[in-house]
Amino acid sequence: MTNILLTTLNARYAHSALGLRYLYANMHELQNDTKIVEFTINEQIQSIAEVILEHAPKIIGISVYIWNATETAQLIEILKKVAPDTVIVLGGPEASYMPHRVNFDNADYIISGEGEIAFYELCRTVLDGDTPFERFIRAPMPDLKVISLPYTAYSDEDVAHRTIYVEASRGCPFECEFCLSSIDEKVRNFPLDELLEEFEVLWNRGARSFKFIDRTFNLNMTFANRILDFFLSKEPPYFAHFEVIPDHFPDVLKTKIALFPPGSLQLEVGIQTLDPIISKGINRPLRLEKIYENLHFLENDTKAHMHLDLIVGLPGETIEGFGRNLDKLCSLTHSEIQIGILKNLSGTTLSRHDKEHGMIYTDIPPYDILQNNNLTFVQIQKMKRFARFWDLYYNSGNFDKSVKLLWKEEKVFDGFYAFSEWIFTQTLSTWKISLDRQVSLMYDYLLPHTPLEVIQASLIEDINTTPGRRIPFFLTHDVSKEGPKSTEKQVTPKRQAKRT
Repeated sequence: MTNILLTTLNARYAHSALGLRYLYANMHELQNDTKIVEFTINEQIQSIAEVILEHAPKIIGISVYIWNATETAQLIEILKKVAPDTVIVLGGPEASYMPHRVNFDNADYIISGEGEIAFYELCRTVLDGDTPFERFIRAPMPDLKVISLPYTAYSDEDVAHRTIYVEASRGCPFECEFCLSSIDEKVRNFPLDELLEEFEVLWNRGARSFKFIDRTFNLNMTFANRILDFFLSKEPPYFAHFEVIPDHFPDVLKTKIALFPPGSLQLEVGIQTLDPIISKGINRPLRLEKIYENLHFLENDTKAHMHLDLIVGLPGETIEGFGRNLDKLCSLTHSEIQIGILKNLSGTTLSRHDKEHGMIYTDIPPYDILQNNNLTFVQIQKMKRFARFWDLYYNSGNFDKSVKLLWKEEKVFDGFYAFSEWIFTQTLSTWKISLDRQVSLMYDYLLPHTPLEVIQASLIEDINTTPGRRIPFFLTHDVSKEGPKSTEKQVTPKRQAKRT
């Protein structure tokens, strides 16, 4: 029996819930009666409820996110029907902001904000037999110099098999309207010496993959430099992921980043848009010259893997404007470019644009845009497929040579858009397309307007970048009149850059 059970439904097994571990670390005298049990959204909801109730908890704390909100509501309904006296407490981004777009009425209490203090106090009150005054509890903002750090709550299994999430700060100084981090405008830092001691303990336990969830890692140079020094003092292999501000790379930071060996450093660079007018409309700072300068440095003078973000559907931005952004980024870097569809997250101020720009979103998670004054519903659907095929062909690394045959000069968007449209007519799906089928589709599409020997040479070069991949028959013979043969042995996918 466990009095307090902390749980969530992660997107996949390799993920771990840092928020639950913060709660556990700050349970004080109740910690021995508290247990963390995690699941994934792919598990059966009734099976999850069964495992939870095996512990006979008096209190269940559940972290709710955009990817698990619907499943969490279903789980709560079952738990309350089977064990109605069990107290259910919700926290996390999807529970924190009213009105809820997913029905959480069956939950007993909801904590809004950072819950390290509020959850402990609520549990203590409930276990003492008292009833808190409010169902919706606005958590006081904790002092990051006082709360206990969560890293000892990572189990040996976590260290061995899961992503280890860490953070050096909370909050963001910027006010980008599509982002929840803009709500907490003040950046607060954890005690750096204590933090690095915890990282050292994790390292000694075998952790080699650290994903920082800070929204602006390179804002504070003191913190950024010392954390980078921590990793540079270690023997590879290791992997460190940081989200960085694209226009803030002082020389001292550039010097350190250039020292990281290949495969050890991943930088998530939030571009979102390169249009100053669109950027200003959503309160996002945009210093283009600095961004171009820093991307050039990262592309040419470091071995860091970059992961850049662009958003489809921002207020006022046309499909042509998005296309120009993509063309420009592809001229600056050959790194991964993640194409996202705008989401209207609870708690943001994005809705203020609804009337002026005709913004219409789905009310079902992940609350992505359906249409606006510049993009029809059909265009948004096409761009969702574009983004998926872009991942398969551009971001995967499986077609580095041949994908460039899809466009002329620097018209990347136009060329890939036409390819995306054609692929969907052939597959009627964006999922479960095997790699050998992807090769066959690329071959078929290029054949009418590209010399056969160029297609074959490019695809063979791509396949040969990974040892053990077999060359399909149609790439070594002239079968242009018959079309490719899709009966070739399955091609082994090239390992993609790790993304979580």
